[in-house]
Amino acid sequence: MMNYASAEPPPRPPAPAIHAQALTVTRGPRTVLRDLDFAVPHGQITGLLGPSGCGKSTLMRAVVGTQAKATGTLNVLGHPAGHATLRSRIGYVTQAPSVYDDLTVRQNLAYFAAILDPGRTAADRRHENVTRAIADVDLTTHADALAGNLSGGQRSRVSLAVALLGTPELLVLDEPTVGLDPVLRRELWTLFHTIAAERGATLLISSHVMDEAERCHRLLLMREGEILADDTPEALRTRTHSETVEAAFLHLVDKAKATATTTPTTAAHQEETTR
Repeated sequence: MMNYASAEPPPRPPAPAIHAQALTVTRGPRTVLRDLDFAVPHGQITGLLGPSGCGKSTLMRAVVGTQAKATGTLNVLGHPAGHATLRSRIGYVTQAPSVYDDLTVRQNLAYFAAILDPGRTAADRRHENVTRAIADVDLTTHADALAGNLSGGQRSRVSLAVALLGTPELLVLDEPTVGLDPVLRRELWTLFHTIAAERGATLLISSHVMDEAERCHRLLLMREGEILADDTPEALRTRTHSETVEAAFLHLVDKAKATATTTPTTAAHQEETTR
């Protein structure tokens, strides 16, 4: 006779790093994000892809807790987005480099490290973190150069280094490879995969360059404030019978347009037949 009392229940799957339900953001009369439902798994690179103006930056600001007029539910690392305990657990890089031009690369990082980890007793730890972050983004040879004298791509890497200072659990990167040459883009994506694999961090990376979609573990495809798909690149290609993610995205856009065009006609026909 089997002893059912001794059987242990199966382990629960881990909660997602980011979980949104009915997330909506309005700006004046315009709805920028419309009733979004999605989940971002831990320890993976999730790409947020879509054309400029589709709401990617707004969604990222909502995730890091700086977006006003957001309704619905948005949980990040087990807390509501914007919770005070998340500040040291999230690294955020905006599209515009957030550095001081009159400070060197090392001075910029030392300044932000002192904000993240203040106090004399943390001096050695801050120094180690600054040195590591500079090496992570391959700026060791430029560590003592003024940020204002760096190229645009190098200044973007300084901003990324700032986000890496505290070894965050979640990195939110808003188009970090814009304007970079192909070699540097490849190097950054190698770094992103290293961070996910070796540190177990979760990365949410936005882009409007579709070939970067193939480098992600999972994708959120956006258009006009809505999510068209939430799946792996391979599953998206298979589902749409496409050879590339870009072709899959265009297929989903065409399908969404066709649905939007036929829906009003169908509704009008139904109303006519019920009179």
